[in-house]
Amino acid sequence: MIIIHAGFQIQADKEKAFLEEIRPLIAASKAELGNVAYDLMKDIEKENVYTMVEVWADSAAVDIHNKSEHFTSFAGNAPQYFAAPLDVKLYDATETQKI
Repeated sequence: MIIIHAGFQIQADKEKAFLEEIRPLIAASKAELGNVAYDLMKDIEKENVYTMVEVWADSAAVDIHNKSEHFTSFAGNAPQYFAAPLDVKLYDATETQKI
């Protein structure tokens, strides 16, 4: 399983537009084969900071997602909203047990 955390710091005056831009990406990504979860989280302690938490079945699913029209379209438009560079962390996870 692949887990991705993509951290966004958004310009305050562009937050509403960013949220409108990202909604179709979230919906389309959740519908992709191999997607386990795709959720945007808002930081409750920092203004205009979000983290996209993605969970994919495998790296092949991530590769397909990264080439999808909805992802490439968002990636092309998103930098106009950023107040800082995107912070992406990728984790290769193995489920060890259910709790």
